[in-house]
Amino acid sequence: MEPIRLILGELATNCYILDVGNGQAVALDIGSGAKKVIQALDVYHLQLKAILLTHGHYDHVAGVEAVRKITGAEVWIHEKDAVMLESGDANLSWQLTEEIYVPVTEYKTLRGGEILEFGSEKIQVMHTPGHTPGGVCYLTGDKLFSGDTLFKGSIGRTDLGGNRGEMMQSLQKIAALTENYKIYPGHFEASALEYEKQHNLYLRNLS
Repeated sequence: MEPIRLILGELATNCYILDVGNGQAVALDIGSGAKKVIQALDVYHLQLKAILLTHGHYDHVAGVEAVRKITGAEVWIHEKDAVMLESGDANLSWQLTEEIYVPVTEYKTLRGGEILEFGSEKIQVMHTPGHTPGGVCYLTGDKLFSGDTLFKGSIGRTDLGGNRGEMMQSLQKIAALTENYKIYPGHFEASALEYEKQHNLYLRNLS
């Protein structure tokens, strides 16, 4: 089943809602636009069980606390980006918006390599630093949620607290995957891994 895609906030951040069966769902990244997320859950009659974050920049976490409070969903983020949930200075909200950031008060941390189970879905956590120290990708079934690590035809920036060397190592991990995952990035349109290996200059040189 295709995830529900919502485009949220000033930077048009992709939020995905994944139906995991039995009327339950997982959301991946929630930028500014908590009301749109709650409305979508209501329309599709889904109960949100978890919010999985690909990284901690403001445009991916701005609506997390509001949705968490309403739904009771648990929040997951890599331990190296956890400070960004607590601090608008750390998540660059001061650069990206004039809105006041509402910190996330309850969350769980990841280290990479975990397999999280929600309903019928087993979601593998791949640590992919480069855009941020705690950037991750999530793999489930034939889907790869790549956050701001990999975009269609491009990759994420490394000048907002990231590291170019780590980004290239993370792209090498993705290039080594053998299944033709459908890629759901943090911004822009979806793609497929084989397409990126052939046409994305950053991956083409690694595969």
